[in-house]
Amino acid sequence: MEEPGEKELRIACFGRPGSYTDEAMELYFDGRDFAAAYFPHFEDVIQAVASRKVRYGVLPIENSSTGGITDVYDFIHRYDCCIVGEKYVKIDHCLLGLPGTTIDDIREVYSHIQGLNQCRDYLKHHPKWQLHPYFSTSESAEKVRDMKNPYIGAIANKTAAKLYELDVLAESINDNTQNYTRFFIITADREEVSEADKITLVLTTQHRPGALYHVLGYFFYNGMNMTHLESRPLKGRPFEYFFHIDVMGNLSDPATARVLHNLAEHCNYFKILGNYVSDRGGI
Repeated sequence: MEEPGEKELRIACFGRPGSYTDEAMELYFDGRDFAAAYFPHFEDVIQAVASRKVRYGVLPIENSSTGGITDVYDFIHRYDCCIVGEKYVKIDHCLLGLPGTTIDDIREVYSHIQGLNQCRDYLKHHPKWQLHPYFSTSESAEKVRDMKNPYIGAIANKTAAKLYELDVLAESINDNTQNYTRFFIITADREEVSEADKITLVLTTQHRPGALYHVLGYFFYNGMNMTHLESRPLKGRPFEYFFHIDVMGNLSDPATARVLHNLAEHCNYFKILGNYVSDRGGI
């Protein structure tokens, strides 16, 4: 972990400077004075928030090409953190290498597993390359710089290329040109914002036919727009699941609060993880 300076607002960020998470943090907290601490693992970020060593944490939660990052959902729930914001960042992966390196020189490539998965089509054209899943895209770029091996490349963004003094060998290599990652901003304590319009909650249903259908009916029949649904297995209970749900609404609205209260009474487990302002201009 890199320790921040002694500034008032301390933020934990997944990855290293130059990562997409770092970009999301800079965009979300633009105009505010803060000190960032960088962590190589999702759980490290959430532990720093839960223990109140930092005020906020920034983590990727969902990609438009590869779907939800399920470990982050699990950790937020496990450590009882609150979601207080979101930020969308457009993903533009590049192949990076040491200065003077060419694509023909590359034999091995490092990147976060999401980065590798989002560039499958490009990588299929180089079947002899050895692929190495690594902590994050930015740490992969840093590793290439430090290893000083012209046969090793990284998949990361142009910011990382500049920061770690690498050449861009190929631009925009991700399969989906409209590729976005959604990031959560989390904290240990719930924050009330009058403009909040998105709710993230987690629940378990009764283990019987049609249970999830009836849960979703609460949103449909009350005109509440559900924007995301993610299932996670319940440990020790085969084929039973937690459901993480995003739905548009504000908890201060009596009608919304009433719907969720009635829904909670028909669930085995129900918890609101956050009510926050959606990043409407993010995409």
